[in-house]
Amino acid sequence: MAAFQMGSGHAVPMSLFRDNRDRTVKAILQRGVKFDSGNLVVLLEGGKDKSLYNTDVDYVFRQESYFQYLFGAKEPGCYGILTIDVKSGGQKSVLFVPRFPDEYGTWMGELLTPADFKATYEVDEVLYADELQIYLEKASPKLILTLSGVNSDSGLTLQPPEFEGKDKYVTDCDLLYPILSECRVIKSPAEIEVLRYVAKVSSDAHIKVMKFMRPGRMEFEGESLFLHHSYSVGGCRHASYTCICGSGTNSSILHYGHAGAPNDRPVKDGDMCLFDMGANYCGYAADITCSFPANGKFTEDQKFIYNAVLAARNAVLETARDGVSWVDMHKLAGRVLLQRLKDGGMLTGDVGEMLEAGLSGTFQPHGLGHLLGLDVHDVGGYLSTEPKRPSEPWLSKLRFARVLKAGMYLTVEPGCYFISWLMDRTLANPDLAKFINVEMFNRFRGFGGVRIEDDVLITATGTENFAIVPRTVEEIEATMAAK
Repeated sequence: MAAFQMGSGHAVPMSLFRDNRDRTVKAILQRGVKFDSGNLVVLLEGGKDKSLYNTDVDYVFRQESYFQYLFGAKEPGCYGILTIDVKSGGQKSVLFVPRFPDEYGTWMGELLTPADFKATYEVDEVLYADELQIYLEKASPKLILTLSGVNSDSGLTLQPPEFEGKDKYVTDCDLLYPILSECRVIKSPAEIEVLRYVAKVSSDAHIKVMKFMRPGRMEFEGESLFLHHSYSVGGCRHASYTCICGSGTNSSILHYGHAGAPNDRPVKDGDMCLFDMGANYCGYAADITCSFPANGKFTEDQKFIYNAVLAARNAVLETARDGVSWVDMHKLAGRVLLQRLKDGGMLTGDVGEMLEAGLSGTFQPHGLGHLLGLDVHDVGGYLSTEPKRPSEPWLSKLRFARVLKAGMYLTVEPGCYFISWLMDRTLANPDLAKFINVEMFNRFRGFGGVRIEDDVLITATGTENFAIVPRTVEEIEATMAAK
């Protein structure tokens, strides 16, 4: 059996991608086509090499996610076809790979033959990309489905592939996107095992970082250690996103670590650290956040905020299951957080009224979590068949508003942050300021933030958390004390 494997890492069987193809074909036929015999072709274009500006240096290649889902091919410049007999439901998978001149062998090593690729990826046939037009002429499809759609997180549009002779065929670039996206929402047993593996690698790396960090170290040292462990031990060449390693006030910057702030601050005694990092294996993502005190011991204020977030996280993990609304889970997390802040003296008044007024958005200005899979913010959030994005400001940042289904894989990531401009705006709004103990609220300016993020599988009866990291105050302090 062919498999993707890095060293002693998890062996990802190529049957995973075959099963994804089978699921996709079944979904297409269930959706219905307007003819009852003949061939339907699904045509996808894989990712391409991209140069660093106008140089001859390429970015490290990562496969386009929809192509990865169906074919699992790690090389750039490929096409893939599923030829479907709509009457019998039979299918044929064909991978088209670039044809290189012999001299490429000098730079790339021995060039693989179509037979080599066929054995590696366990597709039905492999041809060269310059044979695509000939293949289509022989297949004589009544309809070619290509892929195009808008990603609801980025707002960017995936463009359909262009290929020679395209004008000879009837093509549809709209039908496939929602079908394939919905297939990706529910994870197969084989996908779940890959996700479990990359979450475990990421969890272990987080623990190493937590033990390593101390006042005086640089934020980027934590990033470096995470990436080193993920690759050297876990075989994860890629991270799923840019590592966020915020300390002090930086821990309140949701996407810290960007080019203008590259995790470059020295960690100081008394800081709260918020480290959001996830490895990537065979295209599948982890996304885990750990928050901990830089010196290994929580202050009373740090305990107060951390335990408020932990209570919100625990409430969601105990309540979420198949059939539960994700919007309701966001509201639950907000309610628990506000209640804990009230119990600690920061807020006063009725928690239900606070929630209705949108006060939780002051402390957590992001959604509770997101779908997770081949993309860290995975597809399927706002398909046309699913609930639309809520309009209320404190709910509008949700990356999906669906009813949970068994087999969904997502993050649960409540947080509490003290962001100066949001604090100022809240105090200037009488409808929100009336709930605030101003003196205590202002004492937390400069505190930073806390986020607890887990990678969670939804089941029929509850949840399974794949993030295996210290979570209670006691667990974190014990871990950081251990050498």
